[in-house]
Amino acid sequence: MSDSDNKPTLGRKPLGLKKSVEAGEVKQTFSHGRTNKVVVEVKSRKLIRKPGEAPVAAPPPPPPPAPVAAPAPAPAPKKPAAPAGETPQERVARLQREAEEARLAMLEEQTRREQEERQRALDEERRRAEQNRKAEAEAEAAATLQPEPEAATEAPPADEAGDDEEAQRPAGTAAPAPRRFTPVAAPKRPEPAAKKPAHPTRDRKGGDERRSGKLTVTRALNEDEGARARSLAALKRAREKEKRAHFAGQSAPREKQVRDVVVPEAITVQELANRMAEKGADLVKALFKMGMMVTVNQTIDQDTAELLVEEFGHNIQRVSESDVDIDTTGDVDAPETLKPRPPVVTIMGHVDHGKTSLLDALRGTDVVRGEAGGITQHIGAYQIKTKGGDLVTFLDTPGHEAFTEMRMRGANVTDIVVLVVAGDDGIMPQTIEAINHTKAAGVPMIVAITKADRSEYSAQKIRERLLEHEIVVEAMSGDVQDVEVSAKTGAGLDTLIEKILLQAELLELKANPERSAEATVVEAKLDKGKGPLATVLITRGTLKVGDIFVVGTHSGRVRAMLDDKGRQIKEAPPALPVEVLGLGGVPMAGDVLTVVESEARAREVAAFRQEKATAKRTTTAPSSLENMFSALSAKQTVIEYPVVVKADVQGSVEAIVNALNKISNDEIKVKILQSGVGAITESDVNLAAASNAPVIGFNVRPNAKARELVDRNKTRMKYFDVIYHLTDDIAKEMAGIWGPERIEHVVGRAEVKEVFPAGKRDKAAGLLVLEGGIKKGLFARLTRQDVIVSKTVIASLRRFKDDVPEVRAGLECGVVLQDTNDIKPGDMLEVFEVEERERTL
Repeated sequence: MSDSDNKPTLGRKPLGLKKSVEAGEVKQTFSHGRTNKVVVEVKSRKLIRKPGEAPVAAPPPPPPPAPVAAPAPAPAPKKPAAPAGETPQERVARLQREAEEARLAMLEEQTRREQEERQRALDEERRRAEQNRKAEAEAEAAATLQPEPEAATEAPPADEAGDDEEAQRPAGTAAPAPRRFTPVAAPKRPEPAAKKPAHPTRDRKGGDERRSGKLTVTRALNEDEGARARSLAALKRAREKEKRAHFAGQSAPREKQVRDVVVPEAITVQELANRMAEKGADLVKALFKMGMMVTVNQTIDQDTAELLVEEFGHNIQRVSESDVDIDTTGDVDAPETLKPRPPVVTIMGHVDHGKTSLLDALRGTDVVRGEAGGITQHIGAYQIKTKGGDLVTFLDTPGHEAFTEMRMRGANVTDIVVLVVAGDDGIMPQTIEAINHTKAAGVPMIVAITKADRSEYSAQKIRERLLEHEIVVEAMSGDVQDVEVSAKTGAGLDTLIEKILLQAELLELKANPERSAEATVVEAKLDKGKGPLATVLITRGTLKVGDIFVVGTHSGRVRAMLDDKGRQIKEAPPALPVEVLGLGGVPMAGDVLTVVESEARAREVAAFRQEKATAKRTTTAPSSLENMFSALSAKQTVIEYPVVVKADVQGSVEAIVNALNKISNDEIKVKILQSGVGAITESDVNLAAASNAPVIGFNVRPNAKARELVDRNKTRMKYFDVIYHLTDDIAKEMAGIWGPERIEHVVGRAEVKEVFPAGKRDKAAGLLVLEGGIKKGLFARLTRQDVIVSKTVIASLRRFKDDVPEVRAGLECGVVLQDTNDIKPGDMLEVFEVEERERTL
């Protein structure tokens, strides 16, 4: 035994198999040579007895001196002694073999014990079954031998006699041992077959009912448990089937309902079936009969849908996509509903001719002081009340050349145009443009000759100059009214108001205020706190707070309305300019605002217009070979100048984009990456940084997050508040990108007479100067039969072996051309200078 086996243990006896001769211990031997002792606990087997059975007395333990009285466990076979001279490998192999033999012996012993226990359980079960069978046979025999009830009065049975004797037995006497089975015949009942015994112990098949399962409340109350109950779903199906059968038997076939089916230009088969209240499979079957192999999800045209509708006996109503949009051209108000409305007057003219100053004098305000650069860059709408109580609506349009679209909108929505001409300046380009817009709109004109307080003022000169444009004033026997006014002194203002009211009276301006409102967007912008805002001019009807409307590609609800003085109002009658809050987006200036009956209708119209706008924007021109080559050449030669434009109002965005497009030419053009209304946002900065483009802000600034991106990406920002400063700066930067203009000036021409070697690689050309002169260091072109061979520089110029700076016409010289050796007698040399000039746009 090794020393490790004799080590002391800490507080408990180690588990293991010790020596085989010692009972209760087993010694384990492992393949690596170590051993372990395991203590085995021997437990007595627990016997399960029947109820009421007397416990079997345990056999007395055998006396210690005579162990042969009790069967001892079979001793384990002794391990053979280790042979002498055993090697470690042999010892390991032997130990493994012994461990495997011990494991097989233990497994065999365990299998034998399990078989004995199983056989014992089978014998016990067989014995119990035999006892039960005998008891049942005895009970049946006793019931068969019992006499009739009539004889029971004469000779009571033995058990009844026994009961009487037991009742008469005095107390204290010992009772006899009870019998194991005492069968008693059940008394006859009037209906023994219809009633079950109170406590049955046998089921109908002769088995023990107590062993058929656990007794539950349901089983105790429900005696007919054998049948399976129907589910609720089965009951519902049965009831519905009965209802269908009942109604099918009573109701007559219904008549087919004829419907009015609205069919657009294209519709799916399933949608058409839904509108006809028919089955989709029936429509597909009808289409199959027509020779069209389609499914319910495929789209069919309007003609095919009409055939299907007529075949199924319905009426068709053909509509097109354009019917979704609102068309007010045929909506004319009845004459009896029209009421007088204030006139709408637009003030037009050249820049710095006093339009806004004249309007300020009429309104009693000072708008000019707050304008950047002293010029009007936004279209304004105001309403004034005259001394006589009459209302007049004025539209102030910008006079700069970039605001052509604004002036056009002002002329289209107005009733009367007041053409402002400065008496000290005369007829200017924007004055002529205003005259053309007025003629195109077909509205009457009143000429206001301003700045009457100036010393250079000459009204007669203005009247004469107007004749050049077919404008004949009343002072010269014409039909156009004119008035001399001064916004500074106020002279002529009352006369101007009188002439405006007179002209309005002649026009008999009327509108229906009792209908749904229609208005024209004069200007639109995006406010940081209020959201999208639109300044609209009511053309007819009355706009109220809460009305649902459509304007352009956007829909919304009127949340609030502000007049020109910033006061909130609830209703806006015709010819009143108001600022509307509650739009879904910023509309385009000039869009028509129409009030509709519901939000669903508004969203439908807005979605249709948005689809049309998207289709129009993404539609490309039909491609051809010529278009492909022209586009390719344009892409190779044209320089693009990308910009991102943000402004405060929609009209300014439109004017800036038009002005930038006008300064473009065939070689460099402006590319508008994005334009919009409102503050400069992160998306604008990211787009500009990706394209290396500047961001142009007109009266707007970036928000906080956009400023962080600007500092991080180093994006160029350009801020302006005057439009001509913007166009001048962009034009200069585009000219710098375009580069200076290169202009060639031919200095002289010479003919190559002979070619000589000059050094190891170069060649020298003997020239005869024909025209002008040749200078060293100038650019030169070598041509051969009028075809350019090379473009080079004169590196060396000599005459009679002397270096000279210049050789005039009629003289001979020798030259060495830089990086050119392809020279032949008879070639022509053209010498020229290059001048660079700064470009202007």
